[in-house]
Amino acid sequence: MNEAEMIQLLEEVKQGTIEVSEAVLQLKLQPFEELGYAKVDHHRELRQGVQEVIYGQSKTPEQILGIVSSMLKQGAVNILVSRMKPEAAEYVREHLPSEEELYYDEISHTGVVHWDRTRELTGNIVVASGGTSDLPVCEEAALTAEVLGNRVVRLYDVGVSGIHRLLAHADTLMRARVIIVVAGMEGALPSVIGGLTNCPIIAVPTSVGYGANFGGLSALLSMLNSCASGVTVVNIDNGFGAAYSASMINQMAK
Repeated sequence: MNEAEMIQLLEEVKQGTIEVSEAVLQLKLQPFEELGYAKVDHHRELRQGVQEVIYGQSKTPEQILGIVSSMLKQGAVNILVSRMKPEAAEYVREHLPSEEELYYDEISHTGVVHWDRTRELTGNIVVASGGTSDLPVCEEAALTAEVLGNRVVRLYDVGVSGIHRLLAHADTLMRARVIIVVAGMEGALPSVIGGLTNCPIIAVPTSVGYGANFGGLSALLSMLNSCASGVTVVNIDNGFGAAYSASMINQMAK
């Protein structure tokens, strides 16, 4: 139940169109729903402004469908499933009610159920990447930000090995409210962009790189030691976490 639905329920109690006992029952049913394998948090949007996001990587297709179905029954839209395997996406798509639809991005393994594409998007989040190999993390960030209601500009393959590619888009960077910078290898791109812009930078190290990259650890340490001010770093390959934080910053500027 979101804030608008809560207000509507209280108005109905005030006007006498719904019994107090019925309203209490609805509220009791809302906080979370016990499914055995999951406790679906139906009040998260009311508390945090964003409904529960399903982490799909370690869940079975049946578990994902069960959680999605529980959320749909409560009127949820824009249900985000991160790290969703293709076979899980196929299963969920086949078993969803006919009026529902699953969008699935095979690059980032991100799924969205009942995506409301008519909603007005806010602000301007730029997602910039060092190289094409970072695309799965970039798209996880970009799609997450879009589903959360943000306008997103993609600026891919603008790494420091060809800095002129980045400088050609300086105007795009200057117009951003928040910039998510995704890079592997030595992870230098966030420092460069941080020195060119005046908005918050959220750096995402990726596991892309050769041997001494240590699965993204070298990029992570480089970003943590950035000489540019205003750079915040999330965990390796965590495009979702970067997008969630970027959305919170961007939405504050409404």
